[in-house]
Amino acid sequence: MSNKKYMKVLAGLTAAVIMLSGCSGSKVDPGTTETGSSEAPTEEPKPVDDSTQEDAKDDEMSYVLADDVTFTYDIQDDGQMVTGIGDTSIYTEDDLVWEDNFDGDSLDTTAWNYEPHEVGWVNNESQRYVGQEENEAASLENKNVIVKDGYLILQAHKYQYENGNVAYTSGRINTQDKQDYMYGRFEARLMVPYDNAFLPAFWMMPTDESYYGQWPKCGEIDIMEVLGQSTDTSYATLHYGEPHRESQGSKQLAADAADYSKSFHVYAVEWDPGEFRWYVDGELIHTENDWFTKVDGEEEKAYPAPFDQDFYMILNLAVGGSWPGDPDPSGVFGENAAMYVDYVKVYQKSEYDTNVSKPEKVYHFKEADATGNYVSNSDFSEAEVIDDQEGWFFLTAGEGKASAEIHDGEIQINTENPGELDYSVQLVQPGMPMIQGNKYRYSFEAYADEERTLKAAITAPDVSWIRYLNDTVTTIGTDWATYTFDFEMKEESDENGRVEFNMGNQPSSATIHIRNVRLEVIE
Repeated sequence: MSNKKYMKVLAGLTAAVIMLSGCSGSKVDPGTTETGSSEAPTEEPKPVDDSTQEDAKDDEMSYVLADDVTFTYDIQDDGQMVTGIGDTSIYTEDDLVWEDNFDGDSLDTTAWNYEPHEVGWVNNESQRYVGQEENEAASLENKNVIVKDGYLILQAHKYQYENGNVAYTSGRINTQDKQDYMYGRFEARLMVPYDNAFLPAFWMMPTDESYYGQWPKCGEIDIMEVLGQSTDTSYATLHYGEPHRESQGSKQLAADAADYSKSFHVYAVEWDPGEFRWYVDGELIHTENDWFTKVDGEEEKAYPAPFDQDFYMILNLAVGGSWPGDPDPSGVFGENAAMYVDYVKVYQKSEYDTNVSKPEKVYHFKEADATGNYVSNSDFSEAEVIDDQEGWFFLTAGEGKASAEIHDGEIQINTENPGELDYSVQLVQPGMPMIQGNKYRYSFEAYADEERTLKAAITAPDVSWIRYLNDTVTTIGTDWATYTFDFEMKEESDENGRVEFNMGNQPSSATIHIRNVRLEVIE
């Protein structure tokens, strides 16, 4: 028995006492469109320079690992969170039907497939996924898929070519046609990478991707995704529909807790015929029972389609892409650039009640204030926290560097670097009730220290980031002025529209002052 597995047994005994807690070619990250991001870019992201891949084909000896790093993979595992089954789960260890503990010295290809792909294959990602032959022929420091000491390691590498170009490789594996399931609990214990534009994922896609049609009609189940530059938050997402819809939950760790890249955590989804439940370390973080699929222009397929067919599991580590942005060329790709997987487990009941009905849609629209305004703290009279995704939410992405401060009845946005994306510097407020057929007026007062532009919009985080009010380039002068936009809501009603000020990817980084933001219904 390896030291690691021995430690796991002891930890399991301790845990029992102290706690019981597209399709494949079209996958889109949570909250994204195929050219968009969770923070809703409105322009095509910069293309990946894949010329380095041609260099590799022309002269395979012309490149070396770009960083002076050593790979020993002496994994520090505290042995905590060895199982994620908590009190709210309907499953027990007796329901375990399959597991891989990665006990050997190579990937078990009776259960897993390598999934090679070229640069930019999906989501504008920067890495090339390697195949089995290439990976097995490589030395340890050049492998992307490693099984060592009871762990699966998906390692991203950065290579430097003689002409100065940089290229990236990584690992992606799946269980298609080997471990395929309909319904059950799908669980993995793992630790994610950090310090660059990494996007590790544990997720599922349908075995027969054509049964209901290509993504998103076929459905997608994302169990875990964590951005390498924001390793305190994990995301769980269900993709479906035509048009694309999604349901997303997240778990943000407390500021004093070790983040997802510093220790192992257990991620799971429980999939029943009429409900999905997502867990992190045994804690229920999201539930969904309302979804659909249809061909555009036709009636919806019978519920619970598309989630009434076999799905398979995927583990991958992406570098860059539409959601995390471009990787930092100066970033170090050492053991920090790896996802470490302790185990993958599947639990199933002997039978499931498939007599389920789609729940009736019930909207919970936010009510306007006494003046008819739907925007909370619209005059910035309250110095609220603006990084907690409640009320006003200020964020940066990609190369954007900026800060925001509420004072004296305004919010002031100070930009150091506007970044390369519209949403590199962004102020938003979700929860806006968008009712089909209503006419709305969106207005705000603003000025800038020097004349500059921003993009104003009302978007749909839950509906493929479509625009209810299109991104509108607005020139902000040096004196307070009111900016007003009228529009009609023509789409299906949505209880979670989002007010947006996008200040990234602009020619100026001058400070902006905003006050008296309003969204109201007009005749």
